[in-house]
Amino acid sequence: MPFITVGTENSAPIDLYYEDHGQGQPIVLIHGFPFNGATWEKMSGPLLAAGYRVITYDRRGFGSSAQPTMGYDYDTFAADLDVLMTELDLRDTILVGHSMGTGEVTRYLGTYGADRVDRAVLMAPLAPYLLQTKDNPEGVEKSLFDGFQQAIIADRFAYLTQFCDAFFNYSENRGKWVSEEAYRAHWQIGAQASAKGTHDSVDAWQTDFRGDVPNIDVPVLIIQGDKDNVLPYPKTGQRLAPMLPNGKLVTLKGAPHGIPWTHPTEVNRALMEFVGAPSMARA
Repeated sequence: MPFITVGTENSAPIDLYYEDHGQGQPIVLIHGFPFNGATWEKMSGPLLAAGYRVITYDRRGFGSSAQPTMGYDYDTFAADLDVLMTELDLRDTILVGHSMGTGEVTRYLGTYGADRVDRAVLMAPLAPYLLQTKDNPEGVEKSLFDGFQQAIIADRFAYLTQFCDAFFNYSENRGKWVSEEAYRAHWQIGAQASAKGTHDSVDAWQTDFRGDVPNIDVPVLIIQGDKDNVLPYPKTGQRLAPMLPNGKLVTLKGAPHGIPWTHPTEVNRALMEFVGAPSMARA
C-alpha cells in the first residue's frame, strides 16, 4: 500500500494513503466528508479508460490514512495536497474535488498557485463562504454547525445516518439513484473515520474562501445538484460561479449532494467534456 508522509504527531508519522493508476495527464480526485478515495469508483474507471493517470488519496483522518488529533483545517489539508503533488512531481494536473474535497482544491490554488495545475473541477463546492456573518449574510447560521458537532459527540454513528440521509436525499432516491447496499457502504466508510477528524472537519467547513477565489486563474468547472441538502446550491455553487471569470456551472436538476455516486453518467459527461476541451484562456 503506497503512503506519503506529510508530518508527525509525537512518535508517529502522519501518512496519507494514495492510489496512482494509469498513464497520461494526471487527475487527482479528492473525496468528500466523511468518506475516502474509494467513493470515486464511478469516476476513476471511465477516466482510466479515457487515457488519464488517476490518483486518489485519503484525507488525513479518513480511509486508510493516519488519524492524528490535529491538522483538520484547510491550510493543513492544502499543505498535505502540496506534498502529494510535489512528491509525485505532478504537472499539468487536473484537480477534482467533491464536497469537502473542493476546499483543498480552492485553498491549494489560492495558496500555492497553478504551476502544477491545468484546470479544476468543483463538485458540490464549499466556497465561497458557508458561514453566515455580518459581511456574509448569504451563509448558514453557526448554530447549525454547532448542532452537528454536538450530535457527533453524542452519537457519531447516529449522526452518520442523518448525514447519509441528507447526502443521498435517501427518502426520495432510495431504489432510484442509490441502493440500500450503497447507502450502507458509505455509512461504513464514514464509521471508520477518525472521531476527532469527523468532529473537527465541521470547523473546516466554516472556512472563508473568498480570499482564495480571486487567485484562481485556471478554468474551473462547477457541478452541483439543485436539490443539494448538505451544501445548499444557492449558497455555494450558484453563488460561486459568477466569481470565477473562467468558471462554468453545470446544474443537475433534482440531484442531491452525492452526485459522484447518484449521477455518474451526467457527472462523467460534464467532466469529460471539460477536461477534453481545448484549453480555455487563463485570466
